[in-house]
Amino acid sequence: MDGTPQEITTLVGREVYSNNGVFVGEVEDVRLDLGGESVTGLALGELSQELFAGRIEAGKGVMIPYRWVRAVGDVILINDVVERLDDEDEDEEVVA
Repeated sequence: MDGTPQEITTLVGREVYSNNGVFVGEVEDVRLDLGGESVTGLALGELSQELFAGRIEAGKGVMIPYRWVRAVGDVILINDVVERLDDEDEDEEVVA
């Protein structure tokens, strides 16, 4: 973003992708810190079945911290932290 203030509602409905281009979900709502007047989290719905199958019930969403956001434009890019869930599961299966 160029630093120009924008309406918070412009975030709602945007698709969220990891910085590797993997679809994560769609912004349904935002969490605010009213004292600091800033966005602290994004509530995602329409989650990627590839990333969240077996983890999140159908129709449920997730809240991601806004500090994970790398860029906001036509879509929102976040760190690849969410993608690492699959890697951790594979590691646990191998160790177990």
